[in-house]
Amino acid sequence: MKKEFKIGDHVKWNSEAGEVSGVIVNVHLENFDYKGYTHHANPENPQYEIKSDKSDHIAAHKGNALIKIKKNSKRCFYLLFVFYTFVLSH
Repeated sequence: MKKEFKIGDHVKWNSEAGEVSGVIVNVHLENFDYKGYTHHANPENPQYEIKSDKSDHIAAHKGNALIKIKKNSKRCFYLLFVFYTFVLSH
């Protein structure tokens, strides 16, 4: 089964330094040059640009190297708490 992702998806992948996570910021459907290298992509096998969660580093990977992960549920809970606190106080 082909993995497909969209801009905004939170994903992880393995690198030489271990597991890395980030957010997809661009989807390429045709070949593109990045960091002096031509990355091969097409509509059937796109490449994704991902911004690392821990740095400003941008990585480019095909879908088979990526795993979609859930957003931080603690952060979502906190944002809901702040929202309801604001609504109830006004």
